[in-house]
Amino acid sequence: MRILGLDFGTKTTGVAVSDPMGWTAQGLEIIRRQEDEHLKATLNRIAQLCEEYKVEKIVLGLPKNMNNTLGERGEKTLLFKEKLEARLRIPVETWDERLSTVAAENVLLEADMSRQKRKNVIDKLAATIILQNYLDAKC
Repeated sequence: MRILGLDFGTKTTGVAVSDPMGWTAQGLEIIRRQEDEHLKATLNRIAQLCEEYKVEKIVLGLPKNMNNTLGERGEKTLLFKEKLEARLRIPVETWDERLSTVAAENVLLEADMSRQKRKNVIDKLAATIILQNYLDAKC
């Protein structure tokens, strides 16, 4: 069963997909948008990827504060989850994404990647980390 992992941000959505066995996560792409609320193109692209990879579940990173509360970004993520479920008719499960972007940043810094290159891949790597953490926890 293939699972799609998403790191939903203000202007970008990082996307990763599992292998068919559900063991490993691979980064796919970053979907960019101009405005936080303009989600139609993002939803359409996610629908295309779900069809292409025959996705049966989506794991959506849920940003929580360190004290386990939801802030504004977390609330927007839950609204995005509702839109995904309504549009795709695929189960969407949220996954605590605390520190996933920090972990992605650290990996890229260790690889001595320039700031510009990091900016172009960090969301995709964060989606990969979110999905891999989910897969590891479910095995």
